[in-house]
Amino acid sequence: MQQQFNSEKLFDWFVHALLALICVVVLYPLVFVLAASISSPDAVMRGEVWLWPKQITLIGYYRVFQNSEILTGYTNTIIYTVVGTAINLVMSIAAAFPLSRRDFYGRNLFAALMVFTMFFSGGMIPSYLLVKDLGMLNSMWALIIPGAVSVYNILIMRTFFQNGIPQEMQEAASIDGCSNIGTLVKIVLPLSMPIIAVMILFYSVGHWNSYFSALIYLTDRDQYPLQLFLREILIQGQMQEMLGVGDDTNANVVLEGEAIKYALVIVANLPIFLLYPFLQKYFAKGVMIGAIKG
Repeated sequence: MQQQFNSEKLFDWFVHALLALICVVVLYPLVFVLAASISSPDAVMRGEVWLWPKQITLIGYYRVFQNSEILTGYTNTIIYTVVGTAINLVMSIAAAFPLSRRDFYGRNLFAALMVFTMFFSGGMIPSYLLVKDLGMLNSMWALIIPGAVSVYNILIMRTFFQNGIPQEMQEAASIDGCSNIGTLVKIVLPLSMPIIAVMILFYSVGHWNSYFSALIYLTDRDQYPLQLFLREILIQGQMQEMLGVGDDTNANVVLEGEAIKYALVIVANLPIFLLYPFLQKYFAKGVMIGAIKG
């Protein structure tokens, strides 16, 4: 008995140590980028910044917020994320609720047709031609409407409705004269905050980080999301406008360029960092309940 207790205790220590190591591996890059974004670029280039900032300066953030294109991209991304997430949520609920009802004839057929689209699609060229024919090129709808709903998220939400909300409660509401819409609004949705919070997080992160659709459908820089400007700066190295024309030497240009890169990464991800803590308490519960096979 004592040997079994020691084995369990040793296993617990091993699990805690492993999780602590994983946390360090995951969190250290974020901590380093944050420290580097407010440190002297010269200290960062010399490799002096490991965990704590050195010679604190905000030149990177100053250059980022001084650039009009970054502010335009930030505004566009916020609009795309808010509008897109709202549409995604409404469409997912509108599809998942009927599929969860036992009295909905043909629900298995509709679910099978939706699942089929997860494995087979027309491809990028037909999608582009469709968006073009619908007149959505160079508009935010080209980034929102083609991905207005996710079949994977519909299935998770449908399973939550089936297993997380008693069918007897919905039947009682129907007996009392409540319509299907009334049952959804007054009973189902108030009891579904965990899965709704998870869907908001999934969809908002997807919209915030999306850049490929904008790369295909947008040519007007005034419509660009933040991620396209971030791509130009981090991958293509296009930051001449942010560095200004008054720099004395090429060394200053290189140093300020490094500061801009780190500051821009923090600025681009800050809203998601702020959103997650408010939804985290619903996250595990919503995913676990929605993952139960129905």
